[in-house]
Amino acid sequence: MNLVKNIKYTARKVIQNESDALKGLISFIDDDFEACVLGMLSSPGRVVITGIGKSAIVANKIVATLNSTGTPSLFMHAADAIHGDLGMIKEEDFVICVSKSGNTPEIKALVPLLKQLGAKLIGLVSQKESYLADHADFVLFAGFEKEACPNNLAPTTSTTVQMALGDALAICLLECRGFSPSDFAKFHPGGSLGKRLYLTVGDLIGRNPVPIVRDDALLNEVIIEISSKRLGATAVIDRSDKLVGIITDGDLRRMLEKSPDLRKVQAQDIMTVNPKTISTADFAIHALEKMKAFNITQLVAIKESRIMGFVHIHDLMKEGLV
Repeated sequence: MNLVKNIKYTARKVIQNESDALKGLISFIDDDFEACVLGMLSSPGRVVITGIGKSAIVANKIVATLNSTGTPSLFMHAADAIHGDLGMIKEEDFVICVSKSGNTPEIKALVPLLKQLGAKLIGLVSQKESYLADHADFVLFAGFEKEACPNNLAPTTSTTVQMALGDALAICLLECRGFSPSDFAKFHPGGSLGKRLYLTVGDLIGRNPVPIVRDDALLNEVIIEISSKRLGATAVIDRSDKLVGIITDGDLRRMLEKSPDLRKVQAQDIMTVNPKTISTADFAIHALEKMKAFNITQLVAIKESRIMGFVHIHDLMKEGLV
């Protein structure tokens, strides 16, 4: 029992430590951070991010975030840089050196070479009094009190604040560029994330038949239409082909419970008026949101007031959106 208590205590202590460091990071967003963002926006060059050890892993993550949000970026390992990889650096590039201490031998060897190439140097560093901070054109201060590690050794809190600063940089650049969801979709075409951003209702409805009956159709016609099209519903139109209602399996069951004279029942007697619709141009994810909001399983898809088909919750499930 004591062991379990210690595990929970330690886990909570780690999260509290990193949470406090992130809150403290807010006060370190200064003029250098702003100037760094503006410089990147106006530069024709790329962003190259470098580091060593755990900082190299953080650098890779920041590169991935920048690339996916519209800022072309490259990773350069600090140890490999002095063995040929410096060839990727151009004068108009911005180079971000990620380093906790700012005093590692690799960083000290790399910084003068970067300065000679003329690239702008950004130090994402946790020590203001360091070689990297002293020689950087801009300093992004990733300050923190101590690591979450009880020995204050393993990079934990330091890497958390580094990644948070990288995220802040990426999102500032995204907003300044006016990077839209459609832009985002261009870089994320695969998987459910991409589908949320580009898959439309029109892409889905061609898979399904289009159940439709007239408002004066008799009950047997309605049942046959719903059964044959296998969507559990049918649209109801008037003589001008205008959508006036929808009949679902549930409507049929409720009608049968009332036990009217089934020979005289027409579609207009049991339909739900003002059915929920969605444009074929809307994103499929919006169809899902609408179904959830109204607790329904299908929507009538329309285009310029014309019925084009049905989109069913099963269509969205097949695409991995549910």
